[in-house]
Amino acid sequence: MTFPPLIQFENVTIVRSGRWALDALNLSIDSNENVAILGPNGCGKSTFVKAIAGDVRPFAGKGVVRVGGKARWNLFELRKTLGIVSNELQATCAKEVTAVDLVVSGFFGSYGVLEPYEVTQEQWDGANQALQSVDAGHLAKRLTSELSSGEGRRVLVARALVNAPKALLFDEPTTSLDMKSAHLFMNTLRQICANGTNLVLVTHHVEEIVPEIRRVILLKHGKVFLDGPTEAVMTSENLSSLFETQIALDRSCGVYRAQVGGRN
Repeated sequence: MTFPPLIQFENVTIVRSGRWALDALNLSIDSNENVAILGPNGCGKSTFVKAIAGDVRPFAGKGVVRVGGKARWNLFELRKTLGIVSNELQATCAKEVTAVDLVVSGFFGSYGVLEPYEVTQEQWDGANQALQSVDAGHLAKRLTSELSSGEGRRVLVARALVNAPKALLFDEPTTSLDMKSAHLFMNTLRQICANGTNLVLVTHHVEEIVPEIRRVILLKHGKVFLDGPTEAVMTSENLSSLFETQIALDRSCGVYRAQVGGRN
């Protein structure tokens, strides 16, 4: 059985703040891939995420964005196909509600608000299981406004997982996390991947490209700069061209490290 691409951009141009954030962008990501989209600030990464979420649209009908093969989708369809986890969403979800309430609200597309919805026992159980799956079961009764950045990020992932999406899209997954929290969170992403949920990472940090990522798309000036297998794309030469500065790239125990100004 053939499945449509998870994400597909066909000749997509998007203008934001008077400039071309995406410029005739073409890319396709299959539903069974673990992919990273890497690029410097201003390359169009955030616009890419917002286009998938439906927050921005192609300029004057230039191009089409498809999710799960559909150019038009509603929130309920999107949640079952692709869960989105971003810092912007985390700030929205930091409210005077408990973590388990926030996770349950993922079934309804709200942010901790459960009225006037009727929550079933199955949904409560699913929410608690999702929290357990990301090592956040102990946070269930804590207010989300009192959680650390790392704790809040885990709860947000659980909120996305309750709908059993095919894949999760992470926008700068370790931003605002300290070194220990970032390390633990990346291990969580690897576990999610091992459990059968695919990953799409949008980032400018090479350290976030976990070993399960088999394809990397380099984005520059709103266009695909380079696209291919991780080991072929992730080289000092390619990253130096992408970020327009000399970068020495090293890989140890499956983790990439980049040094600006270093020698190859």
